[in-house]
Amino acid sequence: MATMTAIPKQKTKKVALKGMMDNVMEQFNSASDQIELHPNIRKILSITNNEIVVNFPVKMDNGEVEIFTGYRVQHNNALGPYKGGLRYHPTVDIDAARALAMWMTWKTSLAGLPYGGGKGGIKLDPSKYSQGELERITRRFTFALADNIGPEHDIPAPDVNTSSQTMAWIADTYMSTRPPAERTANQHVVTGKPDGSGGLEGRDRATGYGVYLNIKFWADKNNESLKGKKFIVQGFGNVGYWASYFLEKDGAKLVAVQDASGSIHNSDGLSVKDIFNYTQINDGKVKGFPEAFELDDEEFFSTDCDICIPAALGNQITKENASQIKARLIAEGANGPTNVEGEHALLERGVTIIPDILCNSGGVIASYFEWLQNRNGEIWQLDEVMAKLDKKMKESFDKVFAFAKAESLDLRTAAFCIAIKRIEKAYIQRGIFP
Repeated sequence: MATMTAIPKQKTKKVALKGMMDNVMEQFNSASDQIELHPNIRKILSITNNEIVVNFPVKMDNGEVEIFTGYRVQHNNALGPYKGGLRYHPTVDIDAARALAMWMTWKTSLAGLPYGGGKGGIKLDPSKYSQGELERITRRFTFALADNIGPEHDIPAPDVNTSSQTMAWIADTYMSTRPPAERTANQHVVTGKPDGSGGLEGRDRATGYGVYLNIKFWADKNNESLKGKKFIVQGFGNVGYWASYFLEKDGAKLVAVQDASGSIHNSDGLSVKDIFNYTQINDGKVKGFPEAFELDDEEFFSTDCDICIPAALGNQITKENASQIKARLIAEGANGPTNVEGEHALLERGVTIIPDILCNSGGVIASYFEWLQNRNGEIWQLDEVMAKLDKKMKESFDKVFAFAKAESLDLRTAAFCIAIKRIEKAYIQRGIFP
């Protein structure tokens, strides 16, 4: 396995997330109709349990005070503690957090984890702040959230524009607010920490590796090889990079990349390693990569390819651009990258979509491994982590594929059905208090 570090933060085009809640609710209702979900449980799952909004002051490097707004939405915890990432992005708002939290509930349920779903973040552009300012913002946000997070209650993780360093700051701040005897016992308040601070070896690549695995499983089901397959990636952060890295190792060819700086392409293929090295000296941006041609952003999705990996933000594939996509397979590395209308257009054309709650679940599965590692005081080796991830991802893929085939459903609806049915079973067995 590779040991590269310092993956560039995911940089993507600023896209309004308006409509994401509509998308997730339409997906939920479609699956609920399919499984004839009990109406009382449908009511419960249609709303969030808790929505926390905090406004907090932070002193900037120049001595001025700036007020930030942070969010944490806790959708459902019927199966266990709330679990989900924190993102730092100008598009963060309460509606986006609601939709993302709900997707996390389905994702953790589908993966068979003892978790519910939560999501949140801070509305800001991190590129406008120094490292010291980001640390103070993160620590103040953690303090403002207070007991709304906790290792057995709500466990954040990295997301867009947050990293293992962000998680280390959160963990340290949270543990510092605990009584001395309890501090080390709360290390697993977050996952995605650095290796030296209780993190899991391999957590950095887990989401992208999971995307690769799902693509490989799809190819295997179709008796095809990945060798020679052309793929494009939107977003060359942690997810996009590692998915590309493993696909290239299997013989697939990267032909186009898009991030916030622009789009590049080369029909003869792009070296994943060379692009990665270039971003390290170019502020994480792919624009200007010397071995590629510039591509108009509007033409990115129309690039000739077999596989398209949207690994940026939500609502990237819509009814307006779905007709341009030439790929046979969409592997959703991001959360909610395809809206409902875009998906309908793709499915009508026979395009297969591996849904986000399945495709990018490698990250939350690895987070579960890290959480267990911390709780049990263990240290897992990389080979062990990757083997466990392989097994868990294969179980999830096979389960969704079989259900979709048996019920003549698309993969997203099948995944939602399985996830919701598991939560429904928990409510039926336990009943509703009082």
